[in-house]
Amino acid sequence: MRKSLLSVAAASMFLAGVGIAAAQSSTTTTTESWTTDQGKSFSDYSTSKKYSSYADPKFKATMGEEAPSGMTLHEIPDSMKLHSAERYRYGMINDHPVVVEQSSRKIVHSWE
Repeated sequence: MRKSLLSVAAASMFLAGVGIAAAQSSTTTTTESWTTDQGKSFSDYSTSKKYSSYADPKFKATMGEEAPSGMTLHEIPDSMKLHSAERYRYGMINDHPVVVEQSSRKIVHSWE
């Protein structure tokens, strides 16, 4: 009986550790370097496509914060040449470009 309780406790601790490791591996990180020129390119591209900007003067785009639900996200243009462009989307908030991680909608960069 004591041996089986010890086995159950050990298995529970192992599974809990696996769950914690999985949660830690899903954190948002970015390997891209964002430049001022890219910000201008996003703005110019959005203007040329007539994309609208999410407007809320009180909202400040902060890294790690979730993008507003009313914000439209667009594919990264091929001209941006990012290493992992499929991972990101972008949109405009108060006429400033913002890059968002597609899976979590978390803001990874803003040119405010």
